Amino acid sequence: MDSGGWSRRRFVGALAGGAAAAALSACDNTPTTTTTPTPAPEASTSPSREARRPSGPRPLYLGTYTSAEGGGKGIGLATYDEATGRITGTGTITGVGDPSYLAVHPDRRTLYAVDERDDGAVTAVRLSDRKVLGSRSTGGAAPCHLSVHPGGRWLLSANYGSGSVAVHPVGASGALGERTDLVRHSSPPPGPGQEGPHAHQVVTSPDGGHVLAVNLGTDTVHTYRLDEKAGTLTEVAQAQTRPGAGPRHLTFHPGGRYAYLANEVDNTVAVCSYDKASGRVTVGESLSTGTGSGTSYPAQILVTANGRYAFLANRGHNSLTRYAVEADGARLKLLDTVPVGGDFPRQIAFSPEGRLLFAANQKSSTVTVFHVDETNGELRRAGESFPSPVAVCALPL
Repeated sequence: MDSGGWSRRRFVGALAGGAAAAALSACDNTPTTTTTPTPAPEASTSPSREARRPSGPRPLYLGTYTSAEGGGKGIGLATYDEATGRITGTGTITGVGDPSYLAVHPDRRTLYAVDERDDGAVTAVRLSDRKVLGSRSTGGAAPCHLSVHPGGRWLLSANYGSGSVAVHPVGASGALGERTDLVRHSSPPPGPGQEGPHAHQVVTSPDGGHVLAVNLGTDTVHTYRLDEKAGTLTEVAQAQTRPGAGPRHLTFHPGGRYAYLANEVDNTVAVCSYDKASGRVTVGESLSTGTGSGTSYPAQILVTANGRYAFLANRGHNSLTRYAVEADGARLKLLDTVPVGGDFPRQIAFSPEGRLLFAANQKSSTVTVFHVDETNGELRRAGESFPSPVAVCALPL
Protein backbone atom coordinates (compact mmCIF):
# COMPACT_ATOMS: atom_id res chain seq x y z
CA MET A 1 0.00 0.00 0.00
CA ASP A 2 1.19 3.51 -0.72
CA SER A 3 0.99 5.27 2.64
CA GLY A 4 0.90 8.68 0.98
CA GLY A 5 -2.26 7.65 -0.91
CA TRP A 6 -3.90 6.58 2.34
CA SER A 7 -3.07 9.85 4.08
CA ARG A 8 -4.49 11.83 1.15
CA ARG A 9 -7.76 9.94 1.53
CA ARG A 10 -7.84 10.54 5.27
CA PHE A 11 -7.07 14.23 5.30
CA VAL A 12 -7.75 15.56 1.81
CA GLY A 13 -9.75 13.07 -0.22
CA ALA A 14 -7.57 10.53 -2.05
CA LEU A 15 -6.76 12.74 -5.01
CA ALA A 16 -3.48 12.68 -6.88
CA GLY A 17 -1.55 15.85 -6.15
CA GLY A 18 -3.28 16.33 -2.78
CA ALA A 19 -1.69 17.57 0.41
CA ALA A 20 1.42 15.88 1.78
CA ALA A 21 0.99 12.75 3.88
CA ALA A 22 0.66 13.18 7.62
CA ALA A 23 2.49 10.88 10.01
CA LEU A 24 0.25 8.67 12.12
CA SER A 25 1.02 7.92 15.71
CA ALA A 26 0.54 4.54 17.34
CA CYS A 27 -2.55 3.99 19.46
CA ASP A 28 -3.46 1.44 22.12
CA ASN A 29 -5.72 -1.28 20.69
CA THR A 30 -6.66 -2.86 24.03
CA PRO A 31 -10.45 -3.29 24.00
CA THR A 32 -11.67 -1.31 26.99
CA THR A 33 -14.87 0.65 27.27
CA THR A 34 -15.45 3.97 28.98
CA THR A 35 -18.97 5.28 28.60
CA THR A 36 -21.72 7.23 30.20
CA PRO A 37 -24.92 5.14 29.93
CA THR A 38 -27.27 6.09 27.12
CA PRO A 39 -30.56 4.59 25.99
CA ALA A 40 -29.75 1.43 24.06
CA PRO A 41 -31.64 0.91 20.78
CA GLU A 42 -34.25 -1.80 20.85
CA ALA A 43 -34.19 -4.71 18.46
CA SER A 44 -36.42 -4.11 15.48
CA THR A 45 -37.49 -5.87 12.33
CA SER A 46 -39.26 -3.75 9.71
CA PRO A 47 -41.68 -1.48 11.54
CA SER A 48 -43.62 1.23 9.78
CA ARG A 49 -42.34 4.80 9.90
CA GLU A 50 -45.19 5.68 12.26
CA ALA A 51 -44.27 2.84 14.63
CA ARG A 52 -40.62 3.92 14.57
CA ARG A 53 -41.44 7.52 15.49
CA PRO A 54 -39.17 8.35 18.45
CA SER A 55 -40.61 9.36 21.80
CA GLY A 56 -37.36 10.44 23.48
CA PRO A 57 -33.62 10.88 22.93
CA ARG A 58 -32.24 8.72 20.15
CA PRO A 59 -28.70 7.24 20.02
CA LEU A 60 -26.03 8.75 17.79
CA TYR A 61 -22.62 7.15 17.19
CA LEU A 62 -19.65 9.17 15.94
CA GLY A 63 -16.59 7.97 14.00
CA THR A 64 -13.16 9.62 14.13
CA TYR A 65 -9.44 9.11 13.62
CA THR A 66 -7.90 8.32 16.99
CA SER A 67 -4.36 8.58 15.62
CA ALA A 68 -4.85 12.01 14.02
CA GLU A 69 -3.85 15.21 15.80
CA GLY A 70 -6.88 16.43 17.70
CA GLY A 71 -8.72 13.18 17.01
CA GLY A 72 -11.07 11.30 19.28
CA LYS A 73 -10.44 8.54 21.82
CA GLY A 74 -12.74 6.02 20.20
CA ILE A 75 -16.35 5.83 19.03
CA GLY A 76 -18.22 8.91 20.25
CA LEU A 77 -21.55 8.44 22.04
CA ALA A 78 -24.36 10.97 21.88
CA THR A 79 -28.11 11.32 21.72
CA TYR A 80 -30.25 13.54 19.54
CA ASP A 81 -33.77 14.93 19.70
CA GLU A 82 -35.73 14.07 16.56
CA ALA A 83 -37.94 17.14 16.90
CA THR A 84 -35.22 19.75 17.39
CA GLY A 85 -32.10 18.05 16.04
CA ARG A 86 -30.19 18.95 19.18
CA ILE A 87 -27.24 16.62 19.95
CA THR A 88 -26.01 15.84 23.47
CA GLY A 89 -22.71 14.06 24.05
CA THR A 90 -22.77 11.16 26.51
CA GLY A 91 -19.40 9.37 26.41
CA THR A 92 -16.92 7.33 24.39
CA ILE A 93 -16.36 3.68 23.54
CA THR A 94 -12.59 3.30 23.78
CA GLY A 95 -10.40 0.46 22.56
CA VAL A 96 -11.28 0.89 18.87
CA GLY A 97 -8.49 2.39 16.74
CA ASP A 98 -9.34 4.86 13.96
CA PRO A 99 -13.07 3.97 13.71
CA SER A 100 -13.66 6.10 10.63
CA TYR A 101 -16.85 4.39 9.41
CA LEU A 102 -19.69 2.76 11.33
CA ALA A 103 -22.62 0.47 10.54
CA VAL A 104 -25.28 -1.25 12.60
CA HIS A 105 -26.64 -4.81 12.37
CA PRO A 106 -30.23 -5.06 11.03
CA ASP A 107 -31.42 -6.14 14.50
CA ARG A 108 -29.74 -3.01 15.94
CA ARG A 109 -28.00 -4.95 18.71
CA THR A 110 -24.44 -4.68 17.39
CA LEU A 111 -22.38 -1.80 16.03
CA TYR A 112 -19.49 -2.39 13.61
CA ALA A 113 -16.51 -0.12 12.93
CA VAL A 114 -13.59 -0.20 10.55
CA ASP A 115 -10.12 0.19 12.10
CA GLU A 116 -8.61 2.28 9.32
CA ARG A 117 -4.94 1.43 9.68
CA ASP A 118 -2.14 -0.19 7.68
CA ASP A 119 -3.09 -3.51 9.31
CA GLY A 120 -6.82 -3.11 8.75
CA ALA A 121 -9.50 -4.64 10.95
CA VAL A 122 -13.21 -4.55 11.71
CA THR A 123 -14.56 -4.40 15.27
CA ALA A 124 -17.92 -5.40 16.78
CA VAL A 125 -19.50 -3.58 19.75
CA ARG A 126 -22.54 -4.88 21.66
CA LEU A 127 -24.92 -1.94 22.05
CA SER A 128 -26.80 -3.06 25.17
CA ASP A 129 -23.74 -2.49 27.37
CA ARG A 130 -21.23 -0.96 24.87
CA LYS A 131 -18.93 -3.98 25.24
CA VAL A 132 -16.26 -4.42 22.56
CA LEU A 133 -16.70 -7.98 21.27
CA GLY A 134 -13.38 -8.13 19.46
CA SER A 135 -11.74 -7.35 16.12
CA ARG A 136 -10.89 -9.34 13.00
CA SER A 137 -8.33 -8.60 10.31
CA THR A 138 -9.68 -7.46 6.96
CA GLY A 139 -6.62 -8.83 5.20
CA GLY A 140 -5.88 -5.42 3.72
CA ALA A 141 -4.87 -1.85 4.44
CA ALA A 142 -6.94 1.13 5.51
CA PRO A 143 -10.51 -0.23 5.43
CA CYS A 144 -12.76 2.80 4.96
CA HIS A 145 -16.29 1.39 4.55
CA LEU A 146 -18.36 -1.52 5.79
CA SER A 147 -21.95 -2.73 5.62
CA VAL A 148 -23.97 -5.64 6.96
CA HIS A 149 -25.62 -7.92 4.42
CA PRO A 150 -29.43 -7.65 4.83
CA GLY A 151 -29.68 -11.22 6.11
CA GLY A 152 -27.49 -10.23 9.05
CA ARG A 153 -25.05 -13.15 8.70
CA TRP A 154 -22.19 -11.42 6.86
CA LEU A 155 -20.17 -8.24 7.27
CA LEU A 156 -18.67 -6.70 4.13
CA SER A 157 -15.74 -4.26 4.23
CA ALA A 158 -13.70 -2.30 1.68
CA ASN A 159 -9.92 -1.97 2.05
CA TYR A 160 -9.05 1.39 0.50
CA GLY A 161 -5.28 1.13 0.78
CA SER A 162 -4.89 -2.27 -0.85
CA GLY A 163 -7.96 -2.29 -3.11
CA SER A 164 -9.81 -5.34 -1.82
CA VAL A 165 -13.14 -6.45 -0.32
CA ALA A 166 -13.42 -8.72 2.73
CA VAL A 167 -16.25 -10.90 4.09
CA HIS A 168 -16.65 -11.88 7.76
CA PRO A 169 -19.31 -14.11 9.33
CA VAL A 170 -21.54 -12.60 12.01
CA GLY A 171 -22.31 -14.89 14.94
CA ALA A 172 -25.52 -15.10 16.95
CA SER A 173 -24.05 -12.72 19.54
CA GLY A 174 -23.07 -10.21 16.86
CA ALA A 175 -19.38 -11.03 17.22
CA LEU A 176 -17.32 -11.58 14.07
CA GLY A 177 -15.68 -14.79 12.94
CA GLU A 178 -12.55 -15.25 10.86
CA ARG A 179 -12.64 -13.84 7.36
CA THR A 180 -14.24 -16.14 4.77
CA ASP A 181 -13.18 -14.28 1.64
CA LEU A 182 -10.88 -11.54 0.37
CA VAL A 183 -11.34 -10.33 -3.21
CA ARG A 184 -8.52 -8.21 -4.63
CA HIS A 185 -9.26 -5.76 -7.43
CA SER A 186 -6.41 -6.76 -9.75
CA SER A 187 -8.11 -5.48 -12.91
CA PRO A 188 -8.76 -3.16 -14.62
CA PRO A 189 -5.55 -1.11 -14.24
CA PRO A 190 -5.52 2.12 -12.20
CA GLY A 191 -7.12 5.20 -13.72
CA PRO A 192 -5.38 8.50 -14.57
CA GLY A 193 -3.41 9.90 -11.65
CA GLN A 194 -3.95 6.80 -9.49
CA GLU A 195 -1.17 4.53 -8.22
CA GLY A 196 -3.37 1.51 -7.57
CA PRO A 197 -6.86 0.17 -6.81
CA HIS A 198 -8.76 1.85 -3.95
CA ALA A 199 -11.94 0.08 -2.84
CA HIS A 200 -14.06 2.82 -1.31
CA GLN A 201 -17.46 1.26 -0.64
CA VAL A 202 -19.20 -2.12 -0.54
CA VAL A 203 -23.01 -2.40 -0.39
CA THR A 204 -25.82 -4.84 -1.16
CA SER A 205 -28.38 -4.05 -3.85
CA PRO A 206 -31.96 -3.36 -2.62
CA ASP A 207 -33.18 -6.68 -3.98
CA GLY A 208 -30.49 -8.47 -1.96
CA GLY A 209 -29.22 -10.35 -4.99
CA HIS A 210 -25.86 -8.68 -5.51
CA VAL A 211 -22.99 -7.04 -3.67
CA LEU A 212 -21.47 -3.96 -5.31
CA ALA A 213 -18.00 -2.57 -4.64
CA VAL A 214 -16.96 0.91 -5.78
CA ASN A 215 -13.27 1.31 -6.63
CA LEU A 216 -12.01 4.89 -6.88
CA GLY A 217 -8.54 3.91 -8.10
CA THR A 218 -9.71 1.95 -11.14
CA ASP A 219 -12.91 3.90 -12.02
CA THR A 220 -14.91 0.69 -11.60
CA VAL A 221 -18.06 -0.65 -9.95
CA HIS A 222 -17.71 -4.42 -9.37
CA THR A 223 -20.79 -6.62 -9.00
CA TYR A 224 -20.64 -9.91 -7.06
CA ARG A 225 -22.92 -12.70 -6.00
CA LEU A 226 -22.55 -13.66 -2.33
CA ASP A 227 -22.71 -17.33 -1.44
CA GLU A 228 -24.72 -16.97 1.77
CA LYS A 229 -23.63 -20.40 3.03
CA ALA A 230 -19.90 -20.11 2.41
CA GLY A 231 -19.47 -16.35 2.68
CA THR A 232 -17.62 -16.07 -0.63
CA LEU A 233 -17.96 -13.56 -3.48
CA THR A 234 -18.07 -14.36 -7.20
CA GLU A 235 -17.74 -11.47 -9.65
CA VAL A 236 -20.48 -11.33 -12.28
CA ALA A 237 -20.01 -7.87 -13.85
CA GLN A 238 -17.90 -4.71 -14.00
CA ALA A 239 -19.01 -1.19 -14.89
CA GLN A 240 -16.58 1.54 -15.91
CA THR A 241 -17.00 5.24 -15.30
CA ARG A 242 -15.28 7.67 -17.62
CA PRO A 243 -11.50 7.64 -17.07
CA GLY A 244 -10.39 9.68 -14.08
CA ALA A 245 -13.86 10.07 -12.57
CA GLY A 246 -12.77 8.51 -9.27
CA PRO A 247 -16.09 6.94 -8.12
CA ARG A 248 -16.44 7.03 -4.33
CA HIS A 249 -19.98 6.36 -3.16
CA LEU A 250 -23.09 4.79 -4.71
CA THR A 251 -26.64 4.87 -3.40
CA PHE A 252 -29.79 3.29 -4.81
CA HIS A 253 -33.12 4.90 -5.56
CA PRO A 254 -35.88 3.21 -3.49
CA GLY A 255 -37.34 1.76 -6.68
CA GLY A 256 -34.20 -0.35 -7.12
CA ARG A 257 -33.75 0.23 -10.87
CA TYR A 258 -31.41 3.20 -10.62
CA ALA A 259 -28.47 4.28 -8.51
CA TYR A 260 -26.44 7.48 -8.17
CA LEU A 261 -22.66 7.52 -8.17
CA ALA A 262 -20.65 10.32 -6.57
CA ASN A 263 -17.36 10.81 -8.44
CA GLU A 264 -14.73 12.28 -6.16
CA VAL A 265 -12.00 13.15 -8.65
CA ASP A 266 -13.87 14.81 -11.53
CA ASN A 267 -16.49 16.51 -9.33
CA THR A 268 -19.57 14.90 -10.88
CA VAL A 269 -22.53 12.63 -10.19
CA ALA A 270 -23.68 9.89 -12.58
CA VAL A 271 -27.10 8.26 -12.84
CA CYS A 272 -26.69 4.50 -13.23
CA SER A 273 -29.18 1.83 -14.23
CA TYR A 274 -29.18 -1.50 -12.43
CA ASP A 275 -30.35 -4.81 -13.89
CA LYS A 276 -31.73 -6.99 -11.11
CA ALA A 277 -31.31 -10.26 -13.01
CA SER A 278 -27.67 -9.90 -14.03
CA GLY A 279 -26.48 -7.38 -11.44
CA ARG A 280 -25.03 -5.28 -14.23
CA VAL A 281 -24.66 -1.56 -13.60
CA THR A 282 -24.67 0.83 -16.55
CA VAL A 283 -23.09 4.22 -15.85
CA GLY A 284 -24.88 7.14 -17.48
CA GLU A 285 -23.76 10.66 -18.27
CA SER A 286 -21.97 12.77 -15.68
CA LEU A 287 -23.89 15.63 -14.06
CA SER A 288 -22.75 18.83 -12.39
CA THR A 289 -22.54 19.16 -8.61
CA GLY A 290 -23.38 22.87 -8.88
CA THR A 291 -20.18 23.82 -7.07
CA GLY A 292 -18.35 25.59 -9.90
CA SER A 293 -15.25 24.66 -11.84
CA GLY A 294 -12.96 23.82 -8.92
CA THR A 295 -12.59 20.33 -7.47
CA SER A 296 -15.08 19.91 -4.66
CA TYR A 297 -14.24 16.39 -3.51
CA PRO A 298 -17.80 14.97 -3.65
CA ALA A 299 -18.16 12.48 -0.79
CA GLN A 300 -21.48 10.80 -0.11
CA ILE A 301 -24.86 10.92 -1.82
CA LEU A 302 -28.23 10.06 -0.24
CA VAL A 303 -31.80 9.68 -1.54
CA THR A 304 -34.91 10.41 0.51
CA ALA A 305 -37.12 7.44 1.38
CA ASN A 306 -39.89 8.75 -0.89
CA GLY A 307 -37.42 8.80 -3.79
CA ARG A 308 -38.06 12.45 -4.65
CA TYR A 309 -34.81 14.17 -3.65
CA ALA A 310 -31.09 13.44 -3.45
CA PHE A 311 -28.36 15.20 -1.46
CA LEU A 312 -24.63 15.23 -2.13
CA ALA A 313 -21.90 16.27 0.32
CA ASN A 314 -19.19 18.48 -1.24
CA ARG A 315 -16.06 18.71 0.90
CA GLY A 316 -14.12 21.38 -0.98
CA HIS A 317 -17.18 23.58 -1.45
CA ASN A 318 -18.44 22.85 2.10
CA SER A 319 -21.97 22.43 0.84
CA LEU A 320 -24.81 20.02 0.20
CA THR A 321 -26.12 19.82 -3.35
CA ARG A 322 -29.87 19.25 -3.64
CA TYR A 323 -31.29 17.36 -6.62
CA ALA A 324 -34.85 16.61 -7.65
CA VAL A 325 -35.30 12.99 -8.72
CA GLU A 326 -37.34 12.64 -11.89
CA ALA A 327 -38.69 9.91 -14.20
CA ASP A 328 -39.02 7.34 -11.41
CA GLY A 329 -35.32 7.65 -10.62
CA ALA A 330 -33.91 7.85 -14.14
CA ARG A 331 -32.95 11.53 -13.95
CA LEU A 332 -31.51 14.02 -11.47
CA LYS A 333 -32.27 17.74 -11.75
CA LEU A 334 -29.87 20.12 -10.00
CA LEU A 335 -31.79 22.47 -7.71
CA ASP A 336 -29.26 24.32 -5.54
CA THR A 337 -26.44 24.04 -3.03
CA VAL A 338 -26.77 24.71 0.70
CA PRO A 339 -23.85 25.71 2.98
CA VAL A 340 -23.12 22.81 5.31
CA GLY A 341 -22.03 25.02 8.20
CA GLY A 342 -18.75 23.16 8.69
CA ASP A 343 -15.46 22.33 7.00
CA PHE A 344 -15.01 19.21 4.82
CA PRO A 345 -18.31 17.27 5.14
CA ARG A 346 -16.94 13.74 4.90
CA GLN A 347 -20.16 11.78 5.44
CA ILE A 348 -23.91 12.42 5.64
CA ALA A 349 -26.76 10.31 7.02
CA PHE A 350 -30.52 10.50 7.51
CA SER A 351 -32.21 9.77 10.80
CA PRO A 352 -34.34 6.57 10.55
CA GLU A 353 -37.51 8.60 9.98
CA GLY A 354 -35.78 10.76 7.38
CA ARG A 355 -36.68 14.04 9.06
CA LEU A 356 -33.08 14.95 9.89
CA LEU A 357 -29.84 14.94 7.92
CA PHE A 358 -26.50 14.74 9.79
CA ALA A 359 -23.22 15.95 8.27
CA ALA A 360 -19.88 14.93 9.80
CA ASN A 361 -17.37 17.71 9.09
CA GLN A 362 -13.83 16.37 9.33
CA LYS A 363 -11.71 19.54 9.36
CA SER A 364 -13.94 21.65 11.62
CA SER A 365 -14.52 18.71 14.01
CA THR A 366 -18.25 19.31 14.05
CA VAL A 367 -21.55 17.62 13.20
CA THR A 368 -24.26 19.79 11.67
CA VAL A 369 -27.91 18.79 11.56
CA PHE A 370 -30.62 19.81 9.11
CA HIS A 371 -34.39 19.41 9.10
CA VAL A 372 -35.51 17.81 5.83
CA ASP A 373 -38.79 18.97 4.29
CA GLU A 374 -40.40 15.87 2.79
CA THR A 375 -42.58 17.86 0.38
CA ASN A 376 -39.95 20.02 -1.33
CA GLY A 377 -36.61 18.64 -0.14
CA GLU A 378 -35.56 21.91 1.46
CA LEU A 379 -32.94 21.82 4.22
CA ARG A 380 -33.10 23.98 7.32
CA ARG A 381 -30.33 24.16 9.91
CA ALA A 382 -31.25 22.67 13.28
CA GLY A 383 -29.39 24.98 15.64
CA GLU A 384 -25.68 25.12 16.39
CA SER A 385 -23.15 22.52 15.28
CA PHE A 386 -22.10 19.81 17.74
CA PRO A 387 -18.36 19.57 18.48
CA SER A 388 -16.89 16.13 17.75
CA PRO A 389 -13.13 15.50 17.31
CA VAL A 390 -12.17 14.95 13.66
CA ALA A 391 -15.74 14.02 12.82
CA VAL A 392 -15.72 11.62 9.86
CA CYS A 393 -18.91 9.62 10.46
CA ALA A 394 -22.27 10.20 12.17
CA LEU A 395 -24.64 7.26 12.56
CA PRO A 396 -28.08 8.15 13.97
CA LEU A 397 -30.35 5.29 15.11
